[in-house]
Parts: sequence; C-alpha cells; structure tokens
Amino acid sequence: MESAERTRLAWFVCLLAAVGRTDGREGVVVTVTEGQDAFLPCTISPLEDLSWKIFDWKKDEKEEVFLYNEGFHYNDNYPGQDLRFKGRVSHFPDELVNGNASIVIRSVTPGDGGSYTCVFPRFSPPQTYHIRLVVDVPLKDRSCQRAGVCPQPSIRALSSKGEGVGLQCRVQNASPRPRVEWRDGAGNVLPAKESPPSEGLEHITLAVTVTTTDLFSCVVTQEEINHQVTATIFVFIKGRWPYCCLSEKSYNPKSRQMNLHNPEMVNMNPGDVNPRPSGGGDD
Repeated sequence: MESAERTRLAWFVCLLAAVGRTDGREGVVVTVTEGQDAFLPCTISPLEDLSWKIFDWKKDEKEEVFLYNEGFHYNDNYPGQDLRFKGRVSHFPDELVNGNASIVIRSVTPGDGGSYTCVFPRFSPPQTYHIRLVVDVPLKDRSCQRAGVCPQPSIRALSSKGEGVGLQCRVQNASPRPRVEWRDGAGNVLPAKESPPSEGLEHITLAVTVTTTDLFSCVVTQEEINHQVTATIFVFIKGRWPYCCLSEKSYNPKSRQMNLHNPEMVNMNPGDVNPRPSGGGDD
C-alpha cells in the first residue's frame, strides 16, 4: 500500500512538471530537454480499471511505441514494438486500476519529438488521446554523433602587441559553415578579425588582441546541427610572466587558481611571446 501511494504521488508530481499546456489540435503538449525522460499522460474518461483492457501508444500514427494487451505488453517481449523504443518505454502498473495508461520514454532524443496517440480500441466508442512531444535540443559537443561537425578548434598565442597579446583560433573541415567567436571570461563576444580562407582549403581563422588578464575562449557553433565546441586559453598581461599564455589545463575556472609551479604552455610562434620558465617558485 505504501509503495502504491508513493507511485501515485510520483505520478501526479510528474504530471504537474511535465505537461506544459494544451492546444485544440494536439491535446496535451509535453516539452522536455534532450536526454531527459518524457512523461506522456493518458487517463481514460470515465475512470475504470484498465488491468484487463487494451491500450496502444503510437508515434505519428505508425510507429509502435507501447502496447498493453490484457496484462501483456512490449516489456514482456510482446512482439511488434518499434526497435528504437525497445527497452525505453514503461507504464505504471499500480495505476491501471485508476484508469491511468500514461507512459515514460527514457532518455529522449530529437527523433522522439512528434505526435503521439493513446488509443483504447475496444471501448465503445473507441477513445483516442493526442499528445505532442517537443524535444528541446541544446547546443553541445556532438563530435562523436555525426560526420561534418567541427572538431576541437586549435588556438595559439601569436605575438605581444604593445599592451596586448594576439590570439588565433583556427577551425578546419566543418560543414555546415560554423560561427566562430572569441569570448572573454564573462562570456562577452570580442571584436575579432577573420582571415580570408586559403584557396582550396575549408577552414576559418579568427584573430583577436586581448589586453587584460583573463580566461579567453574560442567558441565554434553550428546551430543547424546543435553543435558547439570550445577551446580555452588563460592569458597573463601583468604578473610573473608578462604576455604569457597558459593552456586551460593550467587553470581551474571554478577556483580561479593557476598552476604556477608547472604551467602548461599553449602552442606559440617561437620568439613571439615569453618562453616557458624552466622551473616553479617565485624569483
């Protein structure tokens, strides 16, 4: 009994959190972020025990998502489920007596978005409930998911220019063409200059001059495929090594502490900036 009460409470919490709104054409609209679990609600009206009934969930009126048939269902190796939903969909057994045919889809992907129907075919008349699942797809590193995404950009310090340091970011073989930006530690986009591409080469080179000690990032975004990747460098303008640039491995952004005893230098043009010190400690 206690377990059933917990399940019922969890179901109502999920219902309140997951169901965003309704519209006239699609019924309930549920919005989740890629990778999260999606709760798709469906409750028969008037309420009655579904333990020995049939209900069938489909996506876009053709893909078999979840079928419950008088105690048997796809998670019991019942045949017919679409392969991409196999092992990812579950219902609420303890809630069947309350007319609840809701399901959960685990770890949603962009392809899971679409129109779903929850059908009770043997009711008179048959009842159909419509749910639209919207999957928000965030920008993130998708280098391992598909061809053509931009790999990690390469960055280096170019030269000391008066009171500043020149930084260069280079992106190669990215399609669709990405947006490349230099940003400071606060996320502000810095004015930068893009070099014209070399003939026959598909790459982008973006240079910027910085004049403050900060963490700087080259951010590469391909919005068409929701891909974003970043390379970071920490620059000292004043301090022990003027115009010295450390890789992100030498800097902890959470504690804002630097590894000064054994700093790791980024790739630099020889002679352009101060060379790497031979040892740690203060002079």
